[in-house]
Amino acid sequence: MKLLIKTTFIFLFLIAFNSNAQKSETPENSYDLGAKINEMTLTVGGVLVVATNDGLVGIKPTETKPIFSFTNFGQLKPEETEFIPLTPYIIVSQGKSTGFGALGKTKRAVIDYVKGKVLFNSEDLEWKQIYTCDVMLPQNKLVVSGLQKSDAKFESQVPKIAVYDLETGKNEYSFFLDKPGRVGIAKDFSVTGTPLMLKKSMLIPTAQGILAMSHDGKELWTSKIKNVGWMVANDTENEIYAFESVNNGNNTRIHKIGDTNGEALWKDDRKVKGTVSNFEILPQGIAIVSNVQPSGNKMFAAKAQSHIAFLSAASGEDLWDKAPKTNGYVQHFYITKEGILFGIYEGGINKISFDGNPLFKKPLKTGENILVMAQSEQGLIYITSEDANIVNLSSGETVWNKPLKYKKATSVASTFDSKNNRYLIVADGKIKVIDATTGNVADFANCEFDEKEDPNTMQIREGGIFLSANQNMALYDFDGKEKYKVYHKSPGRSTFGKIMGGIVAVTSTALAVSMSARAGANRSAFGGINDLDSYNDYGKEAKRAADMFAGIAGASFDYLSKRFKATAASENAQFMLTKLDNGIGLVKVNKDSGKVAKEIILNDKKPEYEVDETAGYLFYKANDKTIYTFNLNK
Repeated sequence: MKLLIKTTFIFLFLIAFNSNAQKSETPENSYDLGAKINEMTLTVGGVLVVATNDGLVGIKPTETKPIFSFTNFGQLKPEETEFIPLTPYIIVSQGKSTGFGALGKTKRAVIDYVKGKVLFNSEDLEWKQIYTCDVMLPQNKLVVSGLQKSDAKFESQVPKIAVYDLETGKNEYSFFLDKPGRVGIAKDFSVTGTPLMLKKSMLIPTAQGILAMSHDGKELWTSKIKNVGWMVANDTENEIYAFESVNNGNNTRIHKIGDTNGEALWKDDRKVKGTVSNFEILPQGIAIVSNVQPSGNKMFAAKAQSHIAFLSAASGEDLWDKAPKTNGYVQHFYITKEGILFGIYEGGINKISFDGNPLFKKPLKTGENILVMAQSEQGLIYITSEDANIVNLSSGETVWNKPLKYKKATSVASTFDSKNNRYLIVADGKIKVIDATTGNVADFANCEFDEKEDPNTMQIREGGIFLSANQNMALYDFDGKEKYKVYHKSPGRSTFGKIMGGIVAVTSTALAVSMSARAGANRSAFGGINDLDSYNDYGKEAKRAADMFAGIAGASFDYLSKRFKATAASENAQFMLTKLDNGIGLVKVNKDSGKVAKEIILNDKKPEYEVDETAGYLFYKANDKTIYTFNLNK
């Protein structure tokens, strides 16, 4: 399956041996699916979606029976199931769809896994071909293009657009992209990109140009700008930016048109190198980040890096005499009051004013892979896989006496202790403490985890500073004295590899970014994804997700909002897989005491399971046709 997300705040932790008495626990619910289980996906809504030889099944652990079973299309290949990020929707696709020239029948279905309801099924609605199928948010609509069977002459051969309400599944309106029965040369009216839904209209990019339609299906205007991939509007929706991929995807053309009649607002379109990855409409102009990928011909290949440009919104002309050098890919991109702040994956942070002048005395050198860039009271804190420091955002000078350096690590845990006004960072087996006022760095405590694990979580708790990794947990008091340290041996390398191979654990920040994976696609509806004010504030991230869901009308989004407003089951406990006395099992370990609060024997050397740490449920594949659920809160 196209893995969307395994869920905001869903982490699968592996754990170890415990000397307490162990016993098998009876599952709260058992689900016999009647067909071989091929894959399990835990959704952002806490519903487990299971792919079987018969189709898809949805399991909500509070229900005794599956909430849906979709077998209309039979067994599905992984690539035929798409989970739409941060929504309750699954799009199921079968058959090749390449637009106007697609051969053979294509099928689509849209499932609301929270309600357990099929909202759209192309077979039931007699669509012969589906070219595109897009979920539009926050409007909560589905826009479909293709060929639909009709008793009227010629209509079955003419591409059309239909809009469905995803709360009810009802068709709101539809229209043809060409006049049925038109005499003349056949034209390709395939939809070439993602439609843009505005308050008063919807824009559809086609191979013949952009078509503007009212919400009752009446044509408003057309534009001759062809093969647009995606579009974005300004806040008042009177100016539209359209993005066209050219030169085999190596470059992008940006067009600007008006909303009244589709007239061009720029004398010439603007061409940028690479693919646009970030696009910000600002009062001062338009900020663009584009990424150039290396081509096959090394002799003539463009350098693999990001380009940053700042254009006039009025004319499209470049406002900077000289673009800032990146020498790598832009990993972080933020808009501040003074200008543009950006961080490079290969290392380096810089800040440029809106008129193109450098605001730092010189670009700041950093280690590779900037894991964190966030605002603090003292300035910008950055943490890379090799070093950390705080930067004065006015001058670009570092605040700490010298950067905190450590061996290159894939995971660097850190937090801010507000009561004691200090930062804590763990790396190289040591916890370092940095005074937020003076910048002085001192050793706080040693922290060597077994199996050579690097801590990936650090939290300030009422009783001290909590650290954890997959198989280790520790708690230190505020003076650096160890209160407990527990290690639970991993079940074995083969099990570890099997389980971790299928895991995608993401934070809500990453989820927010995934909503804007393609720049401009519904991104303005959810606010800016480049938010500096988010350093280690897990409560804020949960609220951000809940507020986002609450901003979309519909019962399923209301459910998602309430889910993230609730206290997470993992707030005071960590769930780990380990080898217990009686076999492989999952244990629940209290974060404040390090004691095991619950054990579940899985009776399987290589268990396949998912843990919903938000609601506190374990989904376990008991055999090739059966799923058990366990309530981890009891």
